[in-house]
Amino acid sequence: MAGRLPMTLRVYQTLSAAALPLAPVVMRQRLRQGKEDAARINERRGLSGEVRPHGPLVWIHGASVGEVLAAAGLIERLRALNLGILLTSGTVTSAAIVAKRFSSDVIHQYVPYDSPRYVSRFLDHWQPSLALFVESDLWPNLILASSARRLPMVLINGRMSQRSFPRWRRMSATIGALLGAFEVCLAQSETDTERFSALGGRNVVTTGNLKLDVPAPPADAARLERLMAVTRGRPVIVAASTHPGEEEILVEVHRELKGYFPGLLSVIVPRHPARGEAIAGMVAASGLLAALRSHEDLPTATTDIYVADTMGELGLFYRLAPVVFMGGSLVEHGGQNPIEAVKLGAAIVHGPHIFNFTDVYDALDAAGGARQAETCETLVKRIGQWLADPVARQSSVDSAARVVEHLGGALDRTLAALEPYLLQLRLETGAARA
Repeated sequence: MAGRLPMTLRVYQTLSAAALPLAPVVMRQRLRQGKEDAARINERRGLSGEVRPHGPLVWIHGASVGEVLAAAGLIERLRALNLGILLTSGTVTSAAIVAKRFSSDVIHQYVPYDSPRYVSRFLDHWQPSLALFVESDLWPNLILASSARRLPMVLINGRMSQRSFPRWRRMSATIGALLGAFEVCLAQSETDTERFSALGGRNVVTTGNLKLDVPAPPADAARLERLMAVTRGRPVIVAASTHPGEEEILVEVHRELKGYFPGLLSVIVPRHPARGEAIAGMVAASGLLAALRSHEDLPTATTDIYVADTMGELGLFYRLAPVVFMGGSLVEHGGQNPIEAVKLGAAIVHGPHIFNFTDVYDALDAAGGARQAETCETLVKRIGQWLADPVARQSSVDSAARVVEHLGGALDRTLAALEPYLLQLRLETGAARA
């Protein structure tokens, strides 16, 4: 197989094997940065203290939080078929979300570093029966080693962004070899289907975006009641999954809106909770009063900005606020998924940089289910209009709900495409029990 690989992948395999002695240095650096879990660092080396369950095991891999949550509905349907689930991801935040949101029988592991030795250890231990890669986290050694073992692999919820496509076209042999290892590619949109096909994907089918079928995130009833009690009577807005460069704008938006809506409370939920202290410091330096959720503070009557620097509580804050600004869209990050907020009845405002979810936001904007704001001024205007006009706000919420319902169905289409593989696994399960 190696002889048929393009030169780029052969060089990658050689260099990644040779670089193995540097792995401890990289791990120590990432541990210092809070990007690794010290108690589970061996998982990055392909080692695990978990025992592989008996019977067929479906391995699902997603890069981080968004991909893991996109697979939530699929995981529940696979569990209902009594299939074992191994879920891998690469970030500490995604591991925390899995611990909060998934059943305890879903085994989570950190994906091994993409070294041939680590990957081999991982595959030797887990021996998955079927591999489902979510979206586009394509680690060469992981894919090539799985293919060499004749592990059936399917790309699900596949996405090829406007940015990535031209870059991969310049490396067509490389991406063609990686995509060619997948027996089927299930793409989010017709555009993604065309791009994956052009880059060498096999059996590319449009199944839709699994993120449109995700269930509304849960919320602890007691915590929600406490928050509602201390904010009752106050207008509340939420800025969800914010990124550096956005919080300063949102603080200024709060300052402007506060003049029109006395008692306004803005909740900032940073994408990376570790930034909470820095955001609170910036708020204080601006002359406003901040409170930090990680300190177990609740907003008081004088709190201007509540920094919700905790994991897995967006469902709480979406239920609290009638208007939500989706972060990652005022800076060139590409935007965050608005579907959960829509399903919990929030009116959506977003910035211009939404290329990660172009089709979703285009449909929402066209139907009046979301509004775009490019500047601090337009943010103040958009949010202010909805705070002042509950009837117009509810009309937008209703429109957004219709759009999401219309665009849904990806989960059923994905399961239908996977049915030949799932049938084989069910037959193996039955034979093992017999």
